[in-house]
Amino acid sequence: MGIRNIRKDDDPILRKKSRVVDKFDERLFTLLDDMAETMYLADGVGLAAVQVGALRRVVVIDVGDGIMELINPEIVESDGAQCEEEGCLSLPGRNNITYRPMNVTVRAQNREGKWCLYKGDGLKARAFCHELDHLDGVLFIDRLATEEQIKENPSKEEERE
Repeated sequence: MGIRNIRKDDDPILRKKSRVVDKFDERLFTLLDDMAETMYLADGVGLAAVQVGALRRVVVIDVGDGIMELINPEIVESDGAQCEEEGCLSLPGRNNITYRPMNVTVRAQNREGKWCLYKGDGLKARAFCHELDHLDGVLFIDRLATEEQIKENPSKEEERE
């Protein structure tokens, strides 16, 4: 396994659309392993292959309940709404409030190529949306919440105050 460089800021690759994965081989497994190691070292909760320079529809996510490897992922269902602070390993120091669904179901292949369903709410739903956006060249700064959305969907922190 190895650490890969995370592409940052205005690197044009971050705005490119990633390609579908059709070969499940050692090269893919190495990419998945390297991405997980890179994500953990950077103290992130998710990482898309494009962020390490590979234009492949691959993401890894771990919001504290174990690593998920999603290959060719797509959101098949979402509902609710949340406005929470979000950041990105490719845009360090640029945290801001985004508008995302509260609940998300993702269909993706695992490293063996088997199709699976993954469900998440709250932070996991946000991570799904954030990382899948990367695969289409969309950054979280493109999803910033409006004042009206924030007012209608207060963050968990605001609700506790």
